Amino acid sequence: MSLEFNKIAAAVLTAGVAFMGAGIVAEVLIHPKRLAEPAISLGRDPAAVQAAAAPAPTAAAPTVEPIGPLLAEANVDNGAAAARRACAACHSFNEGGRNGVGPNLWGIVGANHARVEGFNYSAANRALADKPWDFEALNQFIAAPARAMPGTRMAFAGIANTQQRADIIAYLRSLSNSPVPLP
Repeated sequence: MSLEFNKIAAAVLTAGVAFMGAGIVAEVLIHPKRLAEPAISLGRDPAAVQAAAAPAPTAAAPTVEPIGPLLAEANVDNGAAAARRACAACHSFNEGGRNGVGPNLWGIVGANHARVEGFNYSAANRALADKPWDFEALNQFIAAPARAMPGTRMAFAGIANTQQRADIIAYLRSLSNSPVPLP
């Protein structure tokens, strides 16, 4: 009898030991968290199904600090730089400028929502077409677009820093032939 059977058995055992060793090394390096209970239950406990289907209590939406008092001291140049960093990938700022992923923002302060003809606004934005982009509406939207306008297509997370928002709003206010008076 040849040693072929022994060679095959040794290869299988060596592969098993190598895979087991790799698993041990990976567990030492990664430290996976073990769940206290299975994520998926194959048994259908009616009480557990009802508890899982019940809506979770929602936390109160964080309030956004009013922007009015900060606008008098806002720096338009800092706002222009911040807007170029955060907004210029999707928006343009010059009079008569192109629409990108987002509409041109020239004259946005005081103008109504969904104001640019032919731009494909989200239904949430079109629903507010009769309301103006005042300082506080811009503040809420720039802080967290999805929270300020549920259903917006804008994928931007928002700007948490109140002074930076004030600077950006002051810059947007300056993008007009007749800027809206400060509050």
